[in-house]
Amino acid sequence: MFARYGESYRIFVMVAGMAASFTMVVSGTIVNVAVPDVMGTFGVGLDRAQLMTSAFNIAMVTSQLLSAWLVAAFGQRGGFLLMSLVFVIGSVIGGLSQDFNMIVVGRILQGVAAGVIQPLVMVVAFQVFPAERRGYAMAIYSMGVFMAVAIGPIVGGIAIELFHWRYIFWAPLPVIGAAALMGMVFMPSVRSKDRGAFDWTGYLLLLVCVYCLITGLTEGNREGWTSGYILVLFGAGIGSGIVLILTQLRDRPTLIDLSLFEHKQFAMTALIAFVFGVGNFGTGYGVPVFGQLVQGMTPLDAALVMLPSALLVVIALPLTGRLADTIPPHIGIMIGLMLFAVGTAPMSGADVNTPFVLIMAYFIVSRLGMSFTNPFIMNTALQTLPLDKLSAGGGTINFCRQFGGSLGLTAWVAFVQNRTQMHSEALTATQSSANSTTQELLKGIGRIFSQAGLPKDLHTPSALHYLGEVIQAQASTRGFQDGFLFLVFFFLCAMIPAYLLGRLRK
Repeated sequence: MFARYGESYRIFVMVAGMAASFTMVVSGTIVNVAVPDVMGTFGVGLDRAQLMTSAFNIAMVTSQLLSAWLVAAFGQRGGFLLMSLVFVIGSVIGGLSQDFNMIVVGRILQGVAAGVIQPLVMVVAFQVFPAERRGYAMAIYSMGVFMAVAIGPIVGGIAIELFHWRYIFWAPLPVIGAAALMGMVFMPSVRSKDRGAFDWTGYLLLLVCVYCLITGLTEGNREGWTSGYILVLFGAGIGSGIVLILTQLRDRPTLIDLSLFEHKQFAMTALIAFVFGVGNFGTGYGVPVFGQLVQGMTPLDAALVMLPSALLVVIALPLTGRLADTIPPHIGIMIGLMLFAVGTAPMSGADVNTPFVLIMAYFIVSRLGMSFTNPFIMNTALQTLPLDKLSAGGGTINFCRQFGGSLGLTAWVAFVQNRTQMHSEALTATQSSANSTTQELLKGIGRIFSQAGLPKDLHTPSALHYLGEVIQAQASTRGFQDGFLFLVFFFLCAMIPAYLLGRLRK
């Protein structure tokens, strides 16, 4: 390809790969601002509505590990085109669905395509750049992926405001079509002569593990965390995970190449990527949903909160990518994690009165942390591996980040709902005849109803209904505040393995 197109080939293949990867990752976060609309359309709660995101993430997590086998079987070009087709099919299903379950099916297909494409494109980027510029290459790749995470809600907000929430499924299709046409020309097409057998047993065990854990976290608040159903789900998830690890220790083709973890820097970086994913997915989902459910923002307003941070990512990632080639990786990772924590911590005190500009500023700081962290993680993970392990390493490190993000997001939503319920019960318990503030509020509401001409026998039930809405709003606010504090804890926890990575390098 370089002989045919010269040095310009590097640009052509990166544009083709990044267009597809960017668009598919945009589809992962584009639904975040559509959550309230989907809840209203299908009559589902926050726990079920978040399945649009969780189903995508589960599929993306599990399909990360398909990438190396798919490339070996069909070549990078064949795998690229096949996943583009799968993504289009998933988008059409989601755009036409009249049932929430079919929306989830469409999101699963989109997630499968996104999971395979990301490591495929990452490895192509790593291969076409010389060794001394691979940190910069990983920054370019990261810029596309994480700008997509940030810009997804913006695209979704514009589509919902101008058209309808279903356009979140139609909007990506023109870009995917253009990327597929470029991929037919510029993607490498060499296939492995000995691709080996695919570990379908391991893949099924992984599906069972992830499905049971995610479902258990999703249903826990509704079914009861100590109910037999939830305990069986967690037991099956943990059990299948243990069996999966045991099967990967055998001397045969396996789903996860555990020999990668013999490289200590790779193993430590994978742990950092897992913990980083928990916080990164949580903030990307939590801020726009908080803006709509607590502050009453429109989808477009919630998306605009994230716009400056998306622009910042574009500017900062090439710079931090160059730093990834020059300064110790643990320094860059720790700076990024600290910025994440500093940007998220003020959200633990945000409420309905927090100015729009302040929330925007908090999110800018946290996305600056992302600009630092990801190039160092990707570059450090891949540069420790031999060339024949790059595809497997790319899939595995993305798997760790996405797996942490999927579990973390589902656990975060469950945590927010649990804390909201707890605060609701605590606030309700204080609403008695002895509470002078409550009595004054009810009297004030009664006077308003009288002035409006509402029949007197409706004053009390209407006032109590309003009081209930006030309590629920306060409980929801406090639940989100606790949730953001929970994310800060994870960012600080990730600094421990980052520090150990520095000692390991020494």
